[in-house]
Amino acid sequence: MTTLRFLGAAGTVTGSRHLLDAGTARVMVDCGLFQGTRALRDRNWAKLPIAARDVDSVILTHGHIDHCGYLPRFVADGFQGPVRATADTAALVSIVLPDSARLQEEEAAHANEQGYSKHAPALPLYDTEDAERALELLRVMPHGDRREVAPGITATLATAGHILGSSTVRVELGGTSVVFSGDLGRPSHPLLLPPAPVGEADWIVVESTYGDRHHDEVSDAAGLLDTIVRTVARGGTVVIPAFAVDRTEILLYHLDRMAELGELPDVPIYVDSPMALAALRVYRAAVRARSAEIRPDVAEDPTPFLEGRLREIRSVEESKALTATDQPKVIIAASGMATGGRVVHHLARFLEDPRSSVVLVGYQAAGTRGQLLLAGARELKMLGRYVRVRADVVNLPAFSVHADADEIIGWLRTSSRRPKGVFLVHGEPGPARVLADRIEDELDWTAVIPHMDEIVRL
Repeated sequence: MTTLRFLGAAGTVTGSRHLLDAGTARVMVDCGLFQGTRALRDRNWAKLPIAARDVDSVILTHGHIDHCGYLPRFVADGFQGPVRATADTAALVSIVLPDSARLQEEEAAHANEQGYSKHAPALPLYDTEDAERALELLRVMPHGDRREVAPGITATLATAGHILGSSTVRVELGGTSVVFSGDLGRPSHPLLLPPAPVGEADWIVVESTYGDRHHDEVSDAAGLLDTIVRTVARGGTVVIPAFAVDRTEILLYHLDRMAELGELPDVPIYVDSPMALAALRVYRAAVRARSAEIRPDVAEDPTPFLEGRLREIRSVEESKALTATDQPKVIIAASGMATGGRVVHHLARFLEDPRSSVVLVGYQAAGTRGQLLLAGARELKMLGRYVRVRADVVNLPAFSVHADADEIIGWLRTSSRRPKGVFLVHGEPGPARVLADRIEDELDWTAVIPHMDEIVRL
């Protein structure tokens, strides 16, 4: 019996883990961390209903932490098989996992120091050694190659257009085929080519993050410029919490275009995130190499990321100095939902300044500081104290590299035949339900929103 089991990203936008079981072999598509509220993060500590050693291989759709960040724990629990990914995904995962391990270790150390953990001693979910062992299992699998990834199970990766190296995954097992969207990119991604068509599929597993929304990137690019101009004119600082991988590069690309047109004020632009700067090196290399994923017009420009003007902040001391100054500036720093990292220190400093602005440029999960700001919070707790929100809060969601509802429907239409069913994952219940209704009404396909740990026969 061939089955699909939803071990994550069911009823939520995080923790992507999908287990395919052919009876004789098992493959997991994505192995991500749960992020967001405490209840979601606690799921990372829950024992999986399967033994890690019984999974033959893992296939990664891309290098975001909610799709790859559980790998070190999976390895610590006994997984020993290969981890298949594109070369660029492998490069980004090699940045993301050690950074995640470091944060886990620092959080455990801080909990022990402050004595607020329920456990004595507090332990990290995984450590740097676990992350390094996970990286040793990476095996490069190019787009377009059809390979046996476990006995009797084959897989083919295709471009997803979400971030550099991102893939849709077509898996064939037990006489059936399943196509996973991973995080589906946008046809209008400023750097990457659009997602490849679905093609032949018996079943489709598709994300639903923005299943009830429409993006307007033209309006949001103008909104970013307007916010910078207004904030600088009144002597303030623009703080942009941004995901280190891809979102930072997209922002720099748009700022570069604004600078070329002479629209961008003469104000310093900073990226304050070692991980974002490491990812930027991977993107720069892909542009220089004219990677097949990069849009041709972008590949013609060897320096599309504000080169020559961008100021890169690396050390903690430099970051503290940046926070201390009142000089008008733009700071791009991780994390994208303001849950941690250096951006929290910048927010603690500049949220109380009515001259300043905070720009939110992507999805903000429930319970995160970003979501609280969107909801109009008048104060936020950070670094042990409450901070009054006096700065402007500007929401520009079209900078997200997730497909919107129309784009998801458009991608589904590229299926060469009617699938037996579509499973909607990686979305909150509301957006997922709206998208499921559209699929059933407009395509006349069966659309299902699976629940956590649900098993379906294929």
